[in-house]
Parts: sequence; C-alpha cells; structure tokens
Amino acid sequence: MDLLLLLDKAVAALKAPLEEEDREQGWTDDLRREVQEEISFNRSALRRHGLGTVRYLRPRFDEWMDREGVQSGRLRSPVSDVQRSLVDARNAP
Repeated sequence: MDLLLLLDKAVAALKAPLEEEDREQGWTDDLRREVQEEISFNRSALRRHGLGTVRYLRPRFDEWMDREGVQSGRLRSPVSDVQRSLVDARNAP
C-alpha cells in the first residue's frame, strides 16, 4: 500500500472521537490527539519534501503506545502499520 495513503488512513481513524472500547484499550483524548498530530507531521513532511525524507523520520509510535499501556485494537493497528511502513521505507535501498 502507498505510504502516504496509509498515513492518511491512520490520521482519519485518529480524528474520530474515541469509542468506549478505545478507552478500555488505554487510549485517552490527549494521547489520540498527540499521535494523530505526529503522524500528520510525518505525512506533511513526506508530501512537502518527498519520500526521500523518510530517512530523517524517527517513528516511535509502538514504544509510545507501550509506555502508555495501549492494547491492541481498532486504533493501535493502523498506528502500528504506520510505524512498520515508515521503518520499512527507511531501510529500503
């Protein structure tokens, strides 16, 4: 899947208000907003400066969510996909 499209989907998922299930999985409004802003920042940098910029991004979403105690679920999945895709793009030749 296209990296920018993946980032778009994650931002869209994170813009929606939290559901009760999300809160049970450890999400707070502040955390959701902070993660959404960081992914939006990465997306903007890639759009503005090109995909070569990915080598300068240091995604740490998984560490961040682990530290906050976020469990697997509806929001963690797209954020983890973003993490994986950014790391894969950084390591690509």
